[in-house]
Amino acid sequence: MSDPLIRALDHYVVLDPIEGEQILTAAETLVWLELQLSRLEQLPEDLAALPKGTAQAERLLDTACALELEPGFTVQWFAVRLEA
Repeated sequence: MSDPLIRALDHYVVLDPIEGEQILTAAETLVWLELQLSRLEQLPEDLAALPKGTAQAERLLDTACALELEPGFTVQWFAVRLEA
């Protein structure tokens, strides 16, 4: 399980080989992950049993930091703390 401090962070850097680097809020990151999951023909086993959409994205956000969409095409995300 991930560190609870990570889940308290409000922003993520997402890395996409096509879109490049973006800084998103936690809510935007969940939407982004849902989109990435919708691109998969077959979901990872630990996500397949969950309801589609937000539940799968939340599980992925809590347990991983990368998702291979196809061979050689991986998206990544990392929690960051922004200082004002």
